[in-house]
Amino acid sequence: MIHARRDKLRLFFAVISLIIITSLVLRLLQTFEFTPPNIMERSVGVENPVELKPDRNNNGPRAGKCGLAASCPRSGFAFKIASGATNVVGPLICFDGKMIIEKTVGHGRPGITIVVIKETTGELIKTGTYNMWNGDVRELIEFLNSIEDGSFVFMATFDDPATKLNEEARNIIAELGSAYVSKLEFRDNWVFVGGRKTMIQVSFEQHRKNDKSTNKYGAWPEMIEMEGCIPRLD
Repeated sequence: MIHARRDKLRLFFAVISLIIITSLVLRLLQTFEFTPPNIMERSVGVENPVELKPDRNNNGPRAGKCGLAASCPRSGFAFKIASGATNVVGPLICFDGKMIIEKTVGHGRPGITIVVIKETTGELIKTGTYNMWNGDVRELIEFLNSIEDGSFVFMATFDDPATKLNEEARNIIAELGSAYVSKLEFRDNWVFVGGRKTMIQVSFEQHRKNDKSTNKYGAWPEMIEMEGCIPRLD
């Protein structure tokens, strides 16, 4: 008799516990969108890939090109640029409504991704991605030196942009209008829009330091997203 009562009590508490756990799990699933473990990717020197939380800053439908809240004045060039997030989500570069570098998950473009646009027409000239963890910085320097006058230059980082970034490369990027590249360090996040001898002076830049005391994703800082308008030549 006593054993039967104990069994009933155990069953009762087990059912209650299951209901509570199920409720908590459902709440978590409503709050977060987990990334399946099979899309995690290790980059060189990375020990623990981080599971990302989705961006919940959704402002509803967007009216302008590249998802801007409003159209650019006088038919200017709209742009949106985002750094990568940890070593999982790659960078994004959109220009004048065209997604030139599309954000990828599970694999991407470690280092610095560059897009070059012709100022007068908005035409895409070329793109390049340069691994600054274990790549060859001379390839980056060669690409930078090949950029023609009258070009807009977009740069976005992913994972590590700075280990192999030497003084020569930094100086060339500074000549394109960057005020921060000289201080760029291991796993900092950075996005930059500049130009080489353009008629319209362009300089947009944001950065986020890699600091374990403030990082959103452990060994990586929070991603950066920047958008705006570049005047179009008449």
